[in-house]
Amino acid sequence: MRAKIIRRFTFCLKAVAVIATLHLVSFFFILCHDFLTQCDYFRTESLVVTGADRLSEEQVIKQAELNKGINILSVNLSIARKRLLAHSWIAEAEVSRELPSSINIRIKEQKPFAVLDLGRKFIINANGEIFKEMDASDPVNLPIISGLEFADINVHGKPRSIPYNAVMNILELGQKPESVIPNKLIKRIHVDREIGLTVYAFDRIKAIKIGYDNYTAKYAKLKNVLLFLKKRDDFSHLESIDLNNLNRIVINPIRIESPAENHKEV
Repeated sequence: MRAKIIRRFTFCLKAVAVIATLHLVSFFFILCHDFLTQCDYFRTESLVVTGADRLSEEQVIKQAELNKGINILSVNLSIARKRLLAHSWIAEAEVSRELPSSINIRIKEQKPFAVLDLGRKFIINANGEIFKEMDASDPVNLPIISGLEFADINVHGKPRSIPYNAVMNILELGQKPESVIPNKLIKRIHVDREIGLTVYAFDRIKAIKIGYDNYTAKYAKLKNVLLFLKKRDDFSHLESIDLNNLNRIVINPIRIESPAENHKEV
């Protein structure tokens, strides 16, 4: 019985010793953490930002909620990264330390691709994803997409709707060198869910109707048509070019009404 009591007592002493040791170790690490995170040796002297184009370095640093003088070991890199990604113009972000006194911020900005007009205007990237609602400070020289609905919006992991996919195909073609309709010339792409797309790009051609699918062949045919029209002064201004049927391309010149036709009796 006495031996059993001694064993229990010894066990309790060991348990107390282990707990005390753990507390001492924890206290030691807390002291070390406090010392390191408050030590002037690790004060931030340099904040280096790379990848900023549209945004200024000051805007990026402010978004990350960082500033010179902060102890670099006290910075939660994960939280700083999340703050950066919360900015609508920042697509990717990375924050790292460089001992003893530097914090490096690398970002990749969103690249505006087009404006999606759904009653309210939104800017989409090259993946067809909305990354912000348009405001007065945003670029105004982007192609405007009209005729789509909220249900067409590109959702990550799901296939695009047929009309939205058609629009993105046109914009992707417009990025290629020597494209017959480069994106920089496209003013608007209108979607008709039944007959397909109509592109508004050239000053002398009001509309180019290209329907759905087979856009590479239609662009090649359009290039030939434009070369032909360039030689014809009587086709300098057109109402539309209809490429829906490549075997029957329809060119509609603008009708110029005579003064007599314009006259209205009052």
